[in-house]
Amino acid sequence: MEKSRSIAGLVGPTLLVMVVSELKLWNPTLYDEQIVPLVYLSGVLLFVAGLSIVRNHPVWVLGWQTTVTITGWLGMLLGLIRMFYPQSYKNNFDNGTSTLVFEVLLILLGVFLTYKAYWPTQKR
Repeated sequence: MEKSRSIAGLVGPTLLVMVVSELKLWNPTLYDEQIVPLVYLSGVLLFVAGLSIVRNHPVWVLGWQTTVTITGWLGMLLGLIRMFYPQSYKNNFDNGTSTLVFEVLLILLGVFLTYKAYWPTQKR
């Protein structure tokens, strides 16, 4: 449980800050001039972060801790997509409803992980 809280304490706030800072409302010109090598580099970083979570937290239990492991797998998957299809990722990035829904889900995931990491546990 302590390892789950430790990883969630890093992933939750990072996810929150990363997604909110990329919102079109906050940073409207961020994706105007994306270059392919930058998309590839972000894919490498996401893949390494996801892989480190999965290697250090292979937890599959009925509880919130599994969310940390799933977040690692999703980071690896998104990193692979950005690495193998950087041009496609750049061209298909739209700021429509689907992107907004995905960003809201990521924000909720970040809030959930932050809450689980920093909210005091109840003693039994």
